[in-house]
Amino acid sequence: MRTFKKYLNLIKASLDGEERDYTEGNIRTAIVLLSIPMILELSLESVFAVVDMFFVGRLGENAIAVVGYTESVITLIYSVAIGLSTAATAVIARRVGEKRPEEASRSAMQALMISGVVTVILSITGVVLAPEILGFMGATPEVISQGQGFTAIMFGSSGVIVFLFLINGIFRGAGNAALAMRSLWIASIINIILDPVMIYGIGHWNGLGLEGAAIATCIGRGTGVGYQLFHMIKGSGIIKVKASDFVPDRKIILSMISLAWPATFQFIIASGSWIVLTKLVAETGGTSASAGYQIAIRNVVFFILPAWGLSNAAATLTGQNLGAKKIERVFQSVKLAALYNAVFMFFVTMIFLIFPAQIISVFSSEPEVTGFGARALRIIGGGFIFYGIGMVMIQSLNGAGDTRTPTWINFFGFWLIQIPLAYFLTTVAGIGIDGAFIAVPVAESLIAAAAWYYFRLGKWKDIKV
Repeated sequence: MRTFKKYLNLIKASLDGEERDYTEGNIRTAIVLLSIPMILELSLESVFAVVDMFFVGRLGENAIAVVGYTESVITLIYSVAIGLSTAATAVIARRVGEKRPEEASRSAMQALMISGVVTVILSITGVVLAPEILGFMGATPEVISQGQGFTAIMFGSSGVIVFLFLINGIFRGAGNAALAMRSLWIASIINIILDPVMIYGIGHWNGLGLEGAAIATCIGRGTGVGYQLFHMIKGSGIIKVKASDFVPDRKIILSMISLAWPATFQFIIASGSWIVLTKLVAETGGTSASAGYQIAIRNVVFFILPAWGLSNAAATLTGQNLGAKKIERVFQSVKLAALYNAVFMFFVTMIFLIFPAQIISVFSSEPEVTGFGARALRIIGGGFIFYGIGMVMIQSLNGAGDTRTPTWINFFGFWLIQIPLAYFLTTVAGIGIDGAFIAVPVAESLIAAAAWYYFRLGKWKDIKV
């Protein structure tokens, strides 16, 4: 009973939103306090696309296509947002570890200014080129006519996407993962409430149709950003808004940009390789194989979210303890996070190996789709332990400010190993569609090994941010 109460109190503490200095105290406790809200934050971010697709589905296949096309291209916005967020987390965690809260606040404000400039450019470009974006993705003239408003609104509000990710990265670096989580709760709940109202209307009002979905999403995210800014302006934590911090600081800006652009390309490289693999599966196996593969991948992503939360916790611990010059504590934190991820992923692997058909059948009753999906889940799931370890190593390097090494690791792993191997196995070797599935755990395992090697090499210890 006492042990249960202890864990319950630990969970409550992880959700209370208090900023903490993680350069002291028990490392296991630190990982739990950081990872629980980070896992919930990532889970809630994925709700946006699911909710939009659910409510938009009743508008017809053209509307579904518009949402799919737009979300595919808007991945570029997410890439920029994740890059800026990664840079902010690394810099602010380092300043917090160095016990320089004023510099942490100044860095946060400089990151906000950079993001403001970037989002203006992205928003204007997206609004002006909305029809061309849909056309590039293969939309018919009818789909373009129906969907360009939705696409223009989504790209025109790029700022709320970028700022939501960025400010959450700022709070994570300051050790307040719970506040980042709550901002996503608020954004998701408002989006869920507004989506049906804005799309279909209420009472005598008929709603705005497809554009209503975009507006609901933007209002939800915008409210989350407002919640974040309120707490920053309130100034009760480490990060405090001061007018003087908005004077451009060339040194900090260049440091942020040098960290952000490789982190942005990390995501683009990974996303691009999955797009190519999806195309290869569709061309090699046909519609049923493609459908089964997509169902399998969505389950893979879902089960990876907790591991990603642990990886983000490792990034914050790395940054803060590196700033405090506690190198041994960094190694201990990363090793422990990698161990926890490996144990969690082991159980997920067992589920995927034993019950793949049962999992896929929840999403499709077609035997051929279920068969392809089960094979994909079993083969791809075989490398889950390596995925978990690799994610911790990659994020730890990012947290130390070494965003370039993971970018190169991703490039070699995905574009020089995964894609060529998938093509060779499916076409040249004659293995068929299973060859594309096999290439995934092979590449991910090599990426994990490379990331582990470079982290153990320790060059990240000398990086200045």
